Amino acid sequence: MTAYLIKNVSVVGAAPTDLLIRDGVVAQAGAGLSAPDAVVVEADGLVALPGLVDLHTHLREPGREDAETVESGSRAAALGGYTAVCAMANTSPVADTAGVVEQVWRLGREAGLVDVQPIGAVTVGLAGERLAELGAMADSAARVRIFSDDGHCVADPMLMRRALEYVKAFDGIIAQHAEEPRLTEGAQMHEGEVSTRLGLTGWPAVAEEAIIARDVLLAEHVGSRLHICHVSTAGSVEVLRHAKARGVRVTAEVCPHHLLLTDEVIGGSGAGAVAGSGEPGSPAGRSYDPVFKVNPPLRTATDVAALRAALVEGVIDIVATDHAPHAVEDKECEWAYARPGMLGLETALSIALEVLGPEWDLIAERLSRAPARIAGLSGHGVDPAPGVPANLTLVDPAVRRTIEPADLASRSRNTPYAHMTLPGRVVATFLRGEATVLDGKAVK
Repeated sequence: MTAYLIKNVSVVGAAPTDLLIRDGVVAQAGAGLSAPDAVVVEADGLVALPGLVDLHTHLREPGREDAETVESGSRAAALGGYTAVCAMANTSPVADTAGVVEQVWRLGREAGLVDVQPIGAVTVGLAGERLAELGAMADSAARVRIFSDDGHCVADPMLMRRALEYVKAFDGIIAQHAEEPRLTEGAQMHEGEVSTRLGLTGWPAVAEEAIIARDVLLAEHVGSRLHICHVSTAGSVEVLRHAKARGVRVTAEVCPHHLLLTDEVIGGSGAGAVAGSGEPGSPAGRSYDPVFKVNPPLRTATDVAALRAALVEGVIDIVATDHAPHAVEDKECEWAYARPGMLGLETALSIALEVLGPEWDLIAERLSRAPARIAGLSGHGVDPAPGVPANLTLVDPAVRRTIEPADLASRSRNTPYAHMTLPGRVVATFLRGEATVLDGKAVK
């Protein structure tokens, strides 16, 4: 196994030091290290972070390999600084049995670019009618611990209660896509001033907030673990703050696009499209561009500000990408027929830097340590130090790069950040000491 000597790197923003990676671990750390047999990585000005961990990735395989495969999604993840991703269950067939989650897990191992941890479906076929084989998936080779019908809400409160009760036995987690379906029928974007102006059916904030309020009460009653996917409204933040103050075992994620973009981008004017930016038209967009269609939808600047504050405060625990690749025909069509979702793996760290600034400890916590703890991923989310598994990424914070869809490793091109200039570039990523990215390029 190749040894690597990383010279003059700042570990999570600390004073520059050297790191020697050997036999899958950080063997030594300190100034002036030498190792004649090691490949030297000059890291002046670079920051070493624990490998990023994504709790919410859509890899599309099996079933939609035209949009993404486990291998192509894993490559995109490594280029984004990730060493582990959790793959959502809405594949075809749905990951609702031990056989399907083991297939995804094995495909991840074969790719060898990141650790792929499957998420199992809560209900059979994501239909919301009866529980899937939760126990069998938990006992499978994939050792599933998180279950989600993401893309669909577990709307039946009795079914949600039973799911929470079931996974409590093995300290599992139900990850909820919070959307009351009767309030979002036919919805196309956030319900508000912009939707009225554009004549599109609105997706009200209360549809998210009502489900979160219900489910934190159910989790409190059962004493089980609940995770809220892609929180998008200021009201949801307040519900979560109240629940955490009461000791409910709830965690929550926010997506990069909900931290940066607002519903104004859909109108095509550009003014106010990037929260906190005075640059009109920062995302190069046109009116009704389906690349900005996502579920939950882009919200208002007020919501974005609340989400940013909650992320810093810790009311929202992590940043998760909701990386959702789509084939061309599913995005380059009329708005009403377009599939919701955006790419995220290769740009999430840059968005975090744009929103949070170079707060390296906070970035490490929200994009690596906390998601690894929630998912129970041993060896991930640990700052580089002697004896620690060498799962880490090197970032150049001085670079500002322009996002070009054709340059992305994903099989799909539906990034909402096309032609935007964002801070930070991943220079290298290591998975258990093996380089998956060097000089900003995938090794395999």
